[in-house]
Amino acid sequence: MAQAVDALRHGWPIRVGTAPLLLPVETAPLREITSQRLLISAARAETLRLTNQRAAADGHSPVLIRAAEPLDLGSALPVADPSLDLASPLKGPFMAEELDWRGEAVAALELARIAGVLPAFAVDPVATPQNDAALEPATLSAADLEAWSNPANLAIATRAHLPIAHEEMTKIVAFRSINDTREHVAIVLGEQTSDRAPLVRLHSECLTGDIFGSLKCDCGPQLDAALAAMSSEVTAGGWGILLYMRQEGRGIGLVNKLRAYRLQDEGVDTLEANRRLGLPEEARDFPLAARMLHLLAVPQVRLMTNNLEKVVALEHSGVKVIERVPHELPANPHNTRYLATKRDRAGHLLK
Repeated sequence: MAQAVDALRHGWPIRVGTAPLLLPVETAPLREITSQRLLISAARAETLRLTNQRAAADGHSPVLIRAAEPLDLGSALPVADPSLDLASPLKGPFMAEELDWRGEAVAALELARIAGVLPAFAVDPVATPQNDAALEPATLSAADLEAWSNPANLAIATRAHLPIAHEEMTKIVAFRSINDTREHVAIVLGEQTSDRAPLVRLHSECLTGDIFGSLKCDCGPQLDAALAAMSSEVTAGGWGILLYMRQEGRGIGLVNKLRAYRLQDEGVDTLEANRRLGLPEEARDFPLAARMLHLLAVPQVRLMTNNLEKVVALEHSGVKVIERVPHELPANPHNTRYLATKRDRAGHLLK
């Protein structure tokens, strides 16, 4: 898995099981390579208005399409990237084909999400003789993906004292997986005690909100308010844990999140933007948070969230949520629609 993710980031091909050779359209170097078939998402196939492709409930599911003529990588990229639709409106014609290796295709699109690249591949690309060596693939099986995502792979790497602005009596705990380059952390405020459940917040990384103060979301204010609430909890004799999980953009990665922002500027909402990119509306791994709590020896929590999916995920993974603490910040003119989408389409509670 690690080799395959690295291959996709470098633009090298992969082979999943017995499926054909797959070359990532976005990152492949501009060399003399062509392909007549592309593996894309169902949501992208809908946008291309394929007459024999029914609308799929899961836009992240795979679709195999054939172009009338072989495409080079420059021609394939606008097919893959919906943020280029206005600049390149004319595409095709294409036809959806029977996909005999669906399991491998599902794994390939999920692997693209993990690598943070567009879920689009040139299938069985043809290269000039001098480039044949460059098409040596990284090989894996669909089962490797399941093994890679096993929360049991996560372990504590180190701990340190870390006084922060909200609370001086704080430590940071770093977690690392043998299969993943992302390193998650827990910020533990106050003294850990077994007779009082901590106030806990699951916070997914948001570079634009947490660091730059983006007004498009409420992530930065949520992070700050959670730490402030935990500091107050310490003052009252309790303690708190903020799990900072490296799952940018609901798990689709920074670059794809910014592509989604570009689509939002054209009028679609947060979830529809992810769908048009061929990516899941929600791809965060909440059981990973449960594993972090298990490693910290925390069996029950008071969870700060308006997202019931987090409550369910922790409960199913063996962490008891004895109280759900509402966590909502005031809207601003830039994130009103974003918050409404979370409420109306993602099922977030108001309080």
